[in-house]
Amino acid sequence: MTRTLIADLPEKVGRQATVRGWVQAIRDQKSVQFVIVRDETGLAQVVLGKADPPSELNERVSALTAESAVTIAGVVAADERVKLGGLELKLEELTVDALAEPEVPIAADSALDKRIDWRYLDLRRPDRRLIFEVQTTAEDAMRDYWRKEGFVEIHTPKLMGSASESGAELFKVEYFEGVAYLAQSPQFYKQMAMAAGFGKVFEVGPVFRANPSFTSRHDTEFTSVDVEISWIDSHEDVMAFEERWLAHVLAAVKESHGAQIADTFGTELTVPTVPFPRVTLEHAKELLREHGHDAPGAGHDLDPPSERALSEIVKQAHGHEFAFVTDYPTTVRPFYHMRHADQPTLTKSFDLLWRGIELTTGAQREHRYEQLLVQAEDKGVEVGPIQYYLDFFRYGAPPHGGFGFGLTRLLMQMLGQDNVREVTFLYRGPHRLTP
Repeated sequence: MTRTLIADLPEKVGRQATVRGWVQAIRDQKSVQFVIVRDETGLAQVVLGKADPPSELNERVSALTAESAVTIAGVVAADERVKLGGLELKLEELTVDALAEPEVPIAADSALDKRIDWRYLDLRRPDRRLIFEVQTTAEDAMRDYWRKEGFVEIHTPKLMGSASESGAELFKVEYFEGVAYLAQSPQFYKQMAMAAGFGKVFEVGPVFRANPSFTSRHDTEFTSVDVEISWIDSHEDVMAFEERWLAHVLAAVKESHGAQIADTFGTELTVPTVPFPRVTLEHAKELLREHGHDAPGAGHDLDPPSERALSEIVKQAHGHEFAFVTDYPTTVRPFYHMRHADQPTLTKSFDLLWRGIELTTGAQREHRYEQLLVQAEDKGVEVGPIQYYLDFFRYGAPPHGGFGFGLTRLLMQMLGQDNVREVTFLYRGPHRLTP
């Protein structure tokens, strides 16, 4: 048996074809029966005239239920009256591969938590599939650009003996007779690759955050996209790379899926121009106050309302959806971010905002061993558990920097969705470990 995808049916007009998929709907009329069948490429109308008395095939069609898995064979006929592609399949053979229960537990407008309970059914919707088609294209474009720029892909361990970021967000796991931690980030190991002479690396992989947050942009396990680059002069080099790379990725997605995204999600994907606007954190807070918004005080990061307001201010001033916010104080950045020589309370770091959401965090890293010790002490970091990390910088590490972000945040903004749960294959949160 040779399966024909629904998208390929126009090539089969006048010939027999076999379609395998799910029953979308059944219309059992007095003289004719219609079955709408769905596969991963689209919908097709199947038609069968009703005999008097009904034939065995008629009775099998009548017994179908929505979402049943079926194999259907028949002759493809062109008919301009048919809304689904101007053709239909005249049914000759029907095999019910798996009959679905009569009542489907969710609908497209069901509450999000209910749809996640039945995520595999929710993912059968064509708009859900488009999310992962876009994800596939985006990751392919990322890798295409990285490889052309001479990057090497690495896969870092997800079991660690100590924290890589904040100890408060660690998941502990039993590890033989001791304890291990799930990796919050590949940060330390990206930097090890710089010390090893890899030059430029990337990783796309899982990370874990024990963050008891229930916001629309947080999860406890997500796919992180990470980049690290050697021989830079400042964090400006990292930002310059990221904006070129992101523009390439968004251009690839727009070319392949722009029309579908607009039709399905009602959002227009704009390919950004480079360079992206840049604003220091201090200036960002001044802009917020000038425009009548509250801004966090000195020594504090922007909060979500401030990020949204700042994005609007930048868009009005520059016509740009992206904005780099730079030069964060040491109070809100980890000890390994490099500090400005003339302003040691500020780091050579940045966040990238896209339409009001923090998309990435990046920085130039401190690569000098003695300075790392000073900064660790200044931040109250116990160096014993991370001595292995500090050792990476004892034998000549290059100046380097990078960035990282959650893939689902990128998809959420790209597709105009309100929650990372919508664009995550299977979401994990404080109260969600199933399915």
